[in-house]
Amino acid sequence: MWTIDPDAQPPDFAEHLASNGVHPDPHGAESQVMVMSIDATLESPPIKGLEIHDALADLETFRKADGAAVEAFEANMPAESPESIAMQDRRRLNFRAQGNRHLLLATVDGEPAGAAGMGIFPPAAAILQGGAVRPQFRGRGIYRALVAARQEIARQANVDGLTVWGGHMSGPILAGLGFEKVGWRRFYLDNSTV
Repeated sequence: MWTIDPDAQPPDFAEHLASNGVHPDPHGAESQVMVMSIDATLESPPIKGLEIHDALADLETFRKADGAAVEAFEANMPAESPESIAMQDRRRLNFRAQGNRHLLLATVDGEPAGAAGMGIFPPAAAILQGGAVRPQFRGRGIYRALVAARQEIARQANVDGLTVWGGHMSGPILAGLGFEKVGWRRFYLDNSTV
């Protein structure tokens, strides 16, 4: 995958990619680059039975977060094979080893409801990644609660703000939470390596 932003060089790089068979991602060719000050007020609504867990704490919680994100994004869950489970644990341990990665699992009455990640890069920003809520839990404020929880972690890390790539689904929600568009990114798929 190639990612292009307004400062990509040469300016006609998108045309160069197209001439070589690399085309915009049909699942979401463009995302908004959005930011919000760390001091912005973002309160999470009270949600009965909601708990936010550190999904990097153990493999079981990590797998529940993975499962919630896979379902929310309508992707395919990895097989239940020992190899696949070991791969998930390697991912979890790699995230932990980086020291700046966070993954949260939201549960409602113990059932996985959503998941969201974040990388922290002090002092500049925290980059929100992959916020997702399972379909049956949407419309209750869980996405907002996951953004608020990550904002609090970022505050504790003394960063200046939050940044995120808002896609066609999340962009309007994030704008409603107070994020402002400051740019864009376009994604191009290179199928030559598949």
